[in-house]
Amino acid sequence: MNIKSFENIYLIGIGGIGMSALARFFVSQNKNVFGYDKVKTSLTSELENQGIEISYSDNVKSIPHLFKEKNKSQLVIYSSAISNNNIFSFFNKNKFSICKRAHALGLISKYYYTIAIAGTHGKTTTSIMLSHILKNSNVDCTAFFGGVSKNYNTNFLLSEKSKYMIVEADEYDRSFLTLEPDIAVITSLDADHLDVYNSHQEFINAFQQFIFQVKDDGYLIIEESIVNYFEKPKNVKLLTYSSSSTSDYYISEVSKKDNSFHFTYNSKEIGGNSKKIVLPMLGAHNLSNALAAISVSDLLNIKHIDISNSFSDFQGINRRFDIHVSNKKTVYVDDYAHHPEEIKSTISSVIESFPDRKLTVIFQPHLFSRTKDFAKEFAQSLSQANELILLDIYPAREEPILGVDSKMLLDLCSNDSKIILKKNELLSHLNENENDLVVTLGAGNISDLVKPIKSILKR
Repeated sequence: MNIKSFENIYLIGIGGIGMSALARFFVSQNKNVFGYDKVKTSLTSELENQGIEISYSDNVKSIPHLFKEKNKSQLVIYSSAISNNNIFSFFNKNKFSICKRAHALGLISKYYYTIAIAGTHGKTTTSIMLSHILKNSNVDCTAFFGGVSKNYNTNFLLSEKSKYMIVEADEYDRSFLTLEPDIAVITSLDADHLDVYNSHQEFINAFQQFIFQVKDDGYLIIEESIVNYFEKPKNVKLLTYSSSSTSDYYISEVSKKDNSFHFTYNSKEIGGNSKKIVLPMLGAHNLSNALAAISVSDLLNIKHIDISNSFSDFQGINRRFDIHVSNKKTVYVDDYAHHPEEIKSTISSVIESFPDRKLTVIFQPHLFSRTKDFAKEFAQSLSQANELILLDIYPAREEPILGVDSKMLLDLCSNDSKIILKKNELLSHLNENENDLVVTLGAGNISDLVKPIKSILKR
């Protein structure tokens, strides 16, 4: 399939973070872009402002006239989160050209030197850091993100001149197996998506298959603690990164000052070269993300001055250790963390950064299956907080599972104070209570509450 040959593109689930980036790409290629989603959001509003016609009604009558009858100019792309609906059924029944988002991204990547960032955690932050470095050098890049860069206020970057494309290699539904990258990074390997994978070993096997798809003479960069899980592919150079000097790329001399990390970056690849970096972000996990981004930059021969300058004005990512309020009365941090290991890391970093404050964590569990599979692990991570507020489980693509709800999770937690609130009850609760250090966590529509929570806590 030659994806450039299609002139009219219809995206089912266009409001998703990955789908909206695709929509922006096709607009940049002067294609006619249309779409459907269940609800209107800030993302869909932005797309509409770009001239994209979006329907919020799952009705065949809402399909634009350019797609009423099948022809060779049309391509329908669908998200795994939205597939079995009336609109999808119409296109499928009438045998339109249809593919998943991941397949479309894989087809686009064939026109670029592709750098794919994989791993259970850290994909978005690493991808955006790396893209910012390339944008601030003479290398440049096209990039697709699973989040919104604060520097560029978008989840998609376009370059008319660069051969490089940066993409998040999503393990869900084995989506990353559509990619054949020139450089692949694997940041972490904690079990996830057990609704798709039957076991952690099957999960690891999928990553192994992804590794085997790295092109000959390409590069594979893996966080050192997980490198032994994999068989090294032939004709690919394997490099490791970590905080240990046993790695090919490692950090040392880490200190924290003025909400920034100061550290030395060391590369064995270029003769033991060491360079000073200032990372204007909190969260120990972001040191690892920065190291991964710098390591790829090193392979691409990006000058140190460009790397350093890129981090000096790096503004971060929406909903990644996002500090909205920080004063004597209250600190408010929002984060996308929705996996037990992510939650553990975020909460630990918050406690380390603000050690003398009373921590209230507000968590919206994401998916019934993930809550069921990792209930004990969630409880252990969440129990680090002084006070825990759980919202109802955000179902996303799933139907409820009998016996799996927020109360089940709450009963496993050992916090001094713990309650369950409805989403519409949370703001009044915060209004009526003292709030020293507040953290919101989750990948669902808890994001809708960030602005009103910020307004309350800034008072």
